[in-house]
Amino acid sequence: MRRKEKEDALKYLMFLTKKQCGRIKGRSCAGGRKQRTNTHCDDASSPTVSIAALLLSCVINAKENRDVATLDVPNAFMQANMDKLINMKIEGSMTEIPMKIKPALYQKHLRSVGGNPLLYVRLKKALYGTMRAALLFRENLSDTLQEWGFEINTYDWCMVNKEIDGSQCTIVWHVDDLKISHAKNEVVTALINRVQDKYGKKQ
Repeated sequence: MRRKEKEDALKYLMFLTKKQCGRIKGRSCAGGRKQRTNTHCDDASSPTVSIAALLLSCVINAKENRDVATLDVPNAFMQANMDKLINMKIEGSMTEIPMKIKPALYQKHLRSVGGNPLLYVRLKKALYGTMRAALLFRENLSDTLQEWGFEINTYDWCMVNKEIDGSQCTIVWHVDDLKISHAKNEVVTALINRVQDKYGKKQ
């Protein structure tokens, strides 16, 4: 790596949180602060469903007595490919993780600076913390739903509709949380299964 690339590399961060059930959850992310200087807000901001569209969809669900379900896409940002060159710096004991996963690949790139292990990696996926991660996932999800025959709502980019079995099916989403509604329970269930086949199930 060139010196400038090393200077621009994002720092790897790990956060641990304790869930209500007592489980410890780890979240890996990149410190994307350095990207703020050369990333315009228009290139990083991702729309989410508006409050008005969400509430109106709930009114329609109740009026038409639709079956409604919500689901969470696991590791949502990691489902999208990074579209720009982003390097990340992993330091200290955190370098042990990639070494355990694929030592043959990473060992030759491991360096020691002042006795501290250091590893530079290139991101292939939209890691949480990078400026464009949310936008890249929204584009990924939107493209997938359109491939499945859904049409983007003219007034809200995070609402899609499709006619299925003579009734309208609606999906709205906020980042990685989806709400699916249709008159028939089996249609909603089939869509949940299809989303989970594509993106995986939440553990």
